[in-house]
This record gives sequence, C-alpha cells and structure tokens, in this order.
Amino acid sequence: MKTLTERLDDEKLINEFEGQRDFEKSSWHYWFIAVVAFSWSLYQLYIVLEPGNSAHIRAIHLAFAVVLGFSMYAMRKITKLKSIITWYDFLIMIVGVTVVLYQWYAFRELADHAGNWTQTDVIVGILTILVVLEASRRVMGLPLMVVAIVFLCYDYFGPYLPDVIAHKGASINKIVGQMVLTTEGIFGVPLGVSASFVFLFVLFGALLEKAGAGEYFIKLAYTLLGKYDGGPAKAAVAASGMMGMISGSSIANSVTVGTFTIPLMKRLGFSSHKAAAVETAASVNGQLMPPIMGAAAFIMAEFLGLDYTDIVYAAFIPAFTCYIALFYIVHLEAKKAGLKGEDPKVLGKAWPIFTKGIHYFIPIFFLMYNLIILRHSAQSSAFSAIIFIMLIMVTQKPLKAYLNKEKVTSALVLEGFADIGNGMVAGAKNMVSIAVATAVAGIIVGSVTLTGIGLILAEVIDQLSGGYILAVLFMTAFVSLILGMGLPTTANYIVMAALTAPIIMDLAGNNGYVIPLIAAHMFVFYFGILADDTPPVGMAAYASAAIAKSDPIVTGIQAFIYDIRTGLLPFMFFFNNELLLIGGVDRGDPNDPSKWIWITNPFEIALIFGGAVLGMFAFTSATQSFVLTRINTIERLMLIAVIPFMMLPKLTAETLDLPSYYLSYVIGLIIYAIVYFGQRIKYKKQHALA
Repeated sequence: MKTLTERLDDEKLINEFEGQRDFEKSSWHYWFIAVVAFSWSLYQLYIVLEPGNSAHIRAIHLAFAVVLGFSMYAMRKITKLKSIITWYDFLIMIVGVTVVLYQWYAFRELADHAGNWTQTDVIVGILTILVVLEASRRVMGLPLMVVAIVFLCYDYFGPYLPDVIAHKGASINKIVGQMVLTTEGIFGVPLGVSASFVFLFVLFGALLEKAGAGEYFIKLAYTLLGKYDGGPAKAAVAASGMMGMISGSSIANSVTVGTFTIPLMKRLGFSSHKAAAVETAASVNGQLMPPIMGAAAFIMAEFLGLDYTDIVYAAFIPAFTCYIALFYIVHLEAKKAGLKGEDPKVLGKAWPIFTKGIHYFIPIFFLMYNLIILRHSAQSSAFSAIIFIMLIMVTQKPLKAYLNKEKVTSALVLEGFADIGNGMVAGAKNMVSIAVATAVAGIIVGSVTLTGIGLILAEVIDQLSGGYILAVLFMTAFVSLILGMGLPTTANYIVMAALTAPIIMDLAGNNGYVIPLIAAHMFVFYFGILADDTPPVGMAAYASAAIAKSDPIVTGIQAFIYDIRTGLLPFMFFFNNELLLIGGVDRGDPNDPSKWIWITNPFEIALIFGGAVLGMFAFTSATQSFVLTRINTIERLMLIAVIPFMMLPKLTAETLDLPSYYLSYVIGLIIYAIVYFGQRIKYKKQHALA
C-alpha cells in the first residue's frame, strides 16, 4: 500500500497536470477552498432529500464551481502568486457568484417578462457569459473557451458569413437571453445533469478512494496477475479498469495507478514509453467501464431520455471487449519481448489481500443492485451508495482493531469522519472541471438551437461525404479527436452530440439503415474519450510519461496504437447494434427509445460477446503482427477477414447470401482456428530449432 507521502505526491502530480494551485496546508487559502468544497458536497446531498426548483439548483451548483474555479486555478499558469488567492480572484468570484445566482433571486421577475429582457438582465447575462468563459480558460485552458466564442460570433455575424453557412443572425439581447436567461444555454440540460446526479457519482468515487479502495484495487490486481507473462502490465490494466469505476479523470487514473505499475513494468523489461503507454490506454478506457462511466454517459442518458441503467446495459459488451483486448495486447507485447512475470513468492497470496478489502466491493454492488435490479433512479442509487460508503468509512478501522484484538478508541472513529470530510472535499474539487465544462458546452448547444446550424452542417457534410454514411462516420471520428485535444471528454461529447449525432441519423436513414439513436451518441462518446491519449495533446499520456520519464509524444503515439481497437468498436456497434444489446427498432422509429428491442436472452448475449472478443483478438493480432509467433501477410489477411464474420455476423451473412448468420460465426471461428493452429506448428518448430 502507498504511504501518506506517496499519496500526497500523487495529488501534487495530478494538480500539476490539471494546472491547480498548490497551497500549503497551514494557509487560510487552503482551508477556504476546503470549506467551500465541503459545503458544496453537503448542498448536493441536501437537495436529494429536499428537491427544489431545478433552475435554482443549477444556479447554485454553478456558483460553487465558479468560486472553486477561481480559487483553485490561477489567472496565469506561471506566476509567483500561484500559491495564493489574489484580491482580483476574490473580486471576480464576487461578481461571478452575483451574476450566476441572478437566475435564483430574480427567478420570478425573469419568468414574468420572459423574452422581453431589461437592460439589467442583458448586463447580468453578458457578465455571466464572461465569467463562465474565464472560468473555463483557467480550469481547462483556451480551447473550449475559443470554441464557445466562435459559436457566439457565429450567432451574431450570421448574415455576413458565406452563403453556405449564413443565417439571419441574432441580436445581443436575443443571444444573451438564449444563453443565460433561459434554460437553453448555460443553465441547460448538461449543467442540470451535472447538478442532479453526476456530482453524486463523482462524490461516491472520491469517498471510495479516500476509504482506501484505490490502493486496495491496485494491490489486489498486482497480486492476482503479477505472476503471469507481463504481469505488472496486466495488473495496470485491471487496476485502471477498477479505478475507472471510482475516478472521473483519466489523468487521475494514470497518476494514481501509474505511480505503482509503471516502475514495475519497467523493472520487468518494458521500455519506458511502452510502460507509460499501457497505463495511458488502460486509464483512458477506464471512463468506458460500467457501472460508473464518465460524466458524459449521464448526459447521454438525459439527451436520449433513457434511464442511466440502459446506458450501462448498452455499454457492457463494448467496454469489456475493449478491456479484454487490452489484456491481450499486453500479453502479446510480453510474449514478443520474452518477458516473464514476478516471482510468486514476492507477490504473496491473493486470498488474504482479497479478504482484507472485500468490504470495498459492497458499496459498488449495492449501487449496481439499486440501479439494475431495483431500477431506482441514478440520483437515488448514488445517494444510497454514498451513505453506505460513509458507514463503512466510520466503522472499518474500529472493526479491524476489534478483529485484531486491539483497543478500539474514539480516535479511530474520528479518523473515519476525517476521511469522509476529505472525500467530500476531493469530490467537490473533482467536479469543478465537469460543472464548468457543462456550462460552457451549454453555450454551444444554445447556439445550435438558436441558429439551426445543425441543418446547415447536415447539408455541408452530405455534400462532402457524397451521402455515404461511412464517410460521415470517419469525418465525425476525426473531428471528435481534433476537438478532444483541447476539450474535456464531457464537453467534447456534448458538442459533437449536438452537432453531428442528428446528421449521422439522417444520413443513416437516407442510406437505408435503421439505427437506434444511442448508436450515434455512443459513437461520439467513444471518440471523445480516445482524444485523452491522442498526440500531441493527450494529457493522460503526458501524466504517464512524467512517471515513466519517457517522451510524452512517443508515449502518446504508442498509447494511440494500443487504442486503435477502441476506435474500431464504434464502427462495429454502429453497423451491428446487437453489440449494444439492441436487436432492432420496432416500426422504424430510431429516435424513440421505447421502440428499441433490447436483447435479454442469455445465450444470445453470450454469443454476441464471444464473437466480439474473438473478433477483437483477431484485430489485435493483425495490428500487433503476433499470435504465438510473428505472423506473415497471409495470416494477417486471414485475421482481418475474421473481424466482419465475428463482429458483423448478420451484415456479413446478408452480403455473402449465407443461409443463417450463425454460419458467419462458424466461418470466422474456422478461419481463426486455421491461423492459430498454423501458429502452433510454427511455434513448435522454432522452439525445436532453438
């Protein structure tokens, strides 16, 4: 387990990459932030018990984020004043809170003269936009702010633009009204989702980590998998997957797990950049892992009008297929380099370690039980799980002392309460970037509604793509990766879902594909996440490279090569919706979730999952040029041929006029078996010669 010093070093490294100020614990600035953060968490728990007006909740939620944003992040990243909150920070904070809360204390007046905005309304609206944009610049850098400004300029200068993208334009009053004084912009659905239940899931993850679950998952994964070929790398994949369930940040995931696994991988024989790349790929993919996916998944549920449980259900096969394939990549890398595992004597026995922290699984299973079995709302389920983990945090140390026949003191109980307090502070700090990102993304969503740019883009993309759906998907994937270099995953998803998801659906319909809307949204979601390790700006790659002391660009390129498999999956589940456990669309209405036919047959689910895994193994071996030994060109082509048979069985069967799509699975399996057994013969010959 990590020492307190190592945990503090992790936090400092995370703060460094996220651009946060580093305060001394003895300074009042540190305690000011702690009190505000704790109060925010307390408020979010309170509104679950006493729900209020949604507009008020969103305003107060954003006000807390504004205070913490201007407290935790400096105006300039390189400054001697970085470790203190300056007088002008407080001035901006006061102005920011005043204008953001205008939606709260002037709610009735705004409702009474909706659309007929006063001069005060407009001035407050302009200041709100400026405050939110500056908060975005501080917390996440320039890109998201620049994108939002471009959309605002597009709103105003519409009549003066080239004909292909021109529109009638909007006045300052209309723009401000749309972006601030209604629930169409900053205070729209994305911020509402952030305020209602994203915060609770992030808080749950922070509390679970402070309880010790993060360290436990890392140690357990290492003990279970360390003895196998490339064991520490496999442990990194497993630990990052488990950490992905409690961490909302790929950077935090990279640093928390990477400080332990990257040195072990290097000691085993992995090069610095490959060790960092494995950790980066695993950490980025952590946001795909159910039941607690990234914040964008919650917003997707709201956009689609689905229960969050349905999003988890749809994401299950792609996420686990993706992670199993990463295990396979690590296995192939270890085999290629001849790397063995750790000495089992050094690792110790897994069972005692498992039993010592088995209680950490209880709140996760409790959350899943509430979400999936009882079908409670995401907000209610997260709240119940938070109370559960708090009870564990208070009782675990006294209970351990009692079982070890040690003295149970009040100090042990107080330590539990201190951990809860630290977890609530950490959860609120983790939410700042999400709350600000959703607020700024609301400007972009508001612009799409105000100007009708979606229809304009649909015509442009239709012309550029020639109407071919595959061309549209490649264009969407490319733009998502480019935007993701500067935008956080949540904002990237919101922007692309608002702009391109409707276009994808329209062109899919024009091409004769009846695709459920979730396929288009999940497509965008996957490529937004992939951007976190896309060079030259993938911050997760920079974090891992700092630990491994490797070149961040080389690390990013290697991580992206590992993650090509993640880029393949969206194309597969777009054309084979069964990978999302949707068997079809009843009466051809892809935008209505009630018309989607969900797959629930266990045999069918097992067949789809097995086919996806085998198809991904074939793709991975083809890209890694290895199965049991190096593959030749014919073997590579055969492996590539396996992919459509296993991952697009119905489309392949229809194309080849096969009597049954089951035959597609059989053919794919036979081709893979020929390659595999051919490799076995070649492997035995090589070892006989050796």
